[in-house]
Amino acid sequence: MTGTLQQLVDRNDIEMIRGWLDSRPPHEIADELARLDAVAAGVPFRLLDKDPALAVFEELDPVDQQRILVGLRDQAFHELVEEMDPDDRARMLTEAPAKVARRVLAGLSPRERQMTAELLGYPPGSVGQTMTPEAVALPRQVTAAQALDVVRRKGAEAETVYVLPVVDPGRRLVGVVELRDLVLSAADVPVADLVDTHVFRARATDPAEEAARLMRETNTIALPVMDSEDRLVGLLTIDDAMEIIEAADTEDVARQAGTAPWPGHYMAVSVWRLARSRAPWLLLLIVASVLTVNVLQAFEATLSQVTALALFIPLLVGTGGNAGAQATTSAVRALALGELRGSDLPAVIWRESRVGLLLGALLAAVGLVVGVVVVGGEIALVIGVSLVIICAWAATVGATMPMLAKRLRIDPAVVSAPMVTTLVDATGLIIYFGVAHVVLTF
Repeated sequence: MTGTLQQLVDRNDIEMIRGWLDSRPPHEIADELARLDAVAAGVPFRLLDKDPALAVFEELDPVDQQRILVGLRDQAFHELVEEMDPDDRARMLTEAPAKVARRVLAGLSPRERQMTAELLGYPPGSVGQTMTPEAVALPRQVTAAQALDVVRRKGAEAETVYVLPVVDPGRRLVGVVELRDLVLSAADVPVADLVDTHVFRARATDPAEEAARLMRETNTIALPVMDSEDRLVGLLTIDDAMEIIEAADTEDVARQAGTAPWPGHYMAVSVWRLARSRAPWLLLLIVASVLTVNVLQAFEATLSQVTALALFIPLLVGTGGNAGAQATTSAVRALALGELRGSDLPAVIWRESRVGLLLGALLAAVGLVVGVVVVGGEIALVIGVSLVIICAWAATVGATMPMLAKRLRIDPAVVSAPMVTTLVDATGLIIYFGVAHVVLTF
């Protein structure tokens, strides 16, 4: 048994480290390197041959790539960044400190430096920064045989050749042709007869996440990217699109849980960094929780007269918070997938209010039974009616808040489940005591 990479590095067992590296695929090596600190990660990485090292390096997140680069000597440093795909290099540099970025750009060949600079010139988070500019574009007037000759000459430098854009003399996109169609067609068939002109495309300034989700919805493996004059500037490939979606979903999950997203591997992030990412939200939520305290204070007289009401406060606020969190999560996810638009707000309110009423009625039936057994009929009726109203209110608020945030151009994921829960807790108490006042007065 060789042990984990961390254990082998701790023992400084070079031969065992080599054996471990030789027996693992690049993605597994990258995951283990991401768990190590900068000094420890440099030891196994320097033992990799050139091609495996590049494959492993491109599997790492940008923050982990920067940690590896800092520990490399100049020659290894420059060779590694020179061999990277331009889009991967640009992605790393957008998150790198200025000192690292200058060192990377200074060591690149003029051609690679120009391509990287062009990608970095697009807006942050845009398709332009994540596309590959190394696309094999075919002239519209060539035959299938001539097109294959172009692929053979230029394909080695391209990130993908499975989908080939076809352009006119002004480099404006005509459509795309698949490599499969070229290979299976007769040599003298014009590419113009094979091209698919009904092709999805994106502007270089479009948000990368929107383009990536478009690729997923349309089962596209490479999306042509155009400039403002409809000229082809690159391709967004499926592997980059999946990474964009994964990063966006990771960020949304973090924000929905009431924490700030952090870069890099969870096991490599310091305790201080994790605490710092969570503290602001907890501070905000504890301030918001003052609303709940104020509500309890306002109904102190009612509680002193009917102390049994206090027994069911945790049940009611917990149920309302959970119902709101469920609706919020569903709405944020539907917005991310493009299933909801701003114009759907009235329909969502109507839909979620009915869902909440159904859930409230189901829970009220249980609450009535428990209430009758524990505290009697009147309080049981208060609990049942309150559950119906609170669930309907919580589901409606939970689903509409992310949509309102979207309308205000705020990331819907910022409307986190804990935030909705805190709001529903306070308003749920108002509903509970209001119902109690009406029922117990009559």
